[in-house]
Amino acid sequence: MRRQVLAISVLLTTCVASTATMGWAQQGTPERASSSPASNVDPDAVQALHTMGSYLQSLQRFRVMTDLTGERVLADGQKLQHNARATLEIDRPNRLRAVMKSARTEREIFFNGKVATLFSPQQKYYASVPFEGTVGQLVEALRARYGVELPLADLFMWGTPEARNQTFDSAMFAGQDYVGNDLCDHYAFRQPGIDWQIWITGDDKPLPRKIVVTRTDDDARPQSVSLLSWQPGFSVKPSTFDFRPPEGAKRIEAVKLPANKG
Repeated sequence: MRRQVLAISVLLTTCVASTATMGWAQQGTPERASSSPASNVDPDAVQALHTMGSYLQSLQRFRVMTDLTGERVLADGQKLQHNARATLEIDRPNRLRAVMKSARTEREIFFNGKVATLFSPQQKYYASVPFEGTVGQLVEALRARYGVELPLADLFMWGTPEARNQTFDSAMFAGQDYVGNDLCDHYAFRQPGIDWQIWITGDDKPLPRKIVVTRTDDDARPQSVSLLSWQPGFSVKPSTFDFRPPEGAKRIEAVKLPANKG
């Protein structure tokens, strides 16, 4: 599950990185040995994640927007903050559109149930690959085959058997806080290489409203903060998920990762 949690903060890398070429690769992060005793894991905190995940999996159509503040660490240890934004429109089981923006670059992903396309509006480059499956399966296939991490990929993993098999060094309930106008339950988790926190709406529609990820496998401990806004039941036109190349757009080939890195 650590990989999925890190995907929450990958939006910053996607939107801030140099875009001289449009690739399908994303850097990974090293693991670190666990040191916290299992007795620090509150089963109620873990169950809150499962309850939230089950509700997320029940959503047929929705739009979710996130504003992300992340940190880039310079060689001398100084931290620089950067902002990015993403919007995901979902029509389960097999339609998705994601738009990722920062001041430096923009990326879009389209999936209509048959073809997935990554598009760079600034360079007008796009790459398309055939794919038939669910949105969750697409998220995993893009990561495994091309090194592409979809922003907020956790949303498609929570509530699945993979999420239920996760382990924690510690898990705790940290009280309640407001995120916007929503009173949320605040939970904190520790896993190898990361500490992360999540704020979940405390009603019969448990949705993640804020996620904070701190890299503990880096001495500088860079952090990302994501604020999520939700529109469950949002009506999306089927044509939203079809990519139509704009005038002057150039198609390029999607290059798969080597087999031993998939």
